[in-house]
Amino acid sequence: MIPQLDELNLLHSNICQAVGDPKRIQILYALYAQPQHVSALARELDMPQPTVSRHLALLRQRGLVVGERDGASVVYSLTDTRIIDVLDTMRGLLRDILERHSSVMD
Repeated sequence: MIPQLDELNLLHSNICQAVGDPKRIQILYALYAQPQHVSALARELDMPQPTVSRHLALLRQRGLVVGERDGASVVYSLTDTRIIDVLDTMRGLLRDILERHSSVMD
């Protein structure tokens, strides 16, 4: 069954665009490993803290991460770990495509 265009538009605007930046994907993987403060994420991913904060804001807006107060700071975590399953599936697909492409070139 082909999904309705309205549903696909929601999927695209809420999830596809949210994972459309490699830095946001790295943030999701880091949060899958463990919930973290923005400063810890910035250090782990070697990104400026304002960049991480900006990406986290978008991921929160799209419902992929949540922030919980921890004193004066906020600890971020994934709202649903299935996003990592989706990303892993996409990475596996990419590996297969690249492998097939490489075989054709040989």
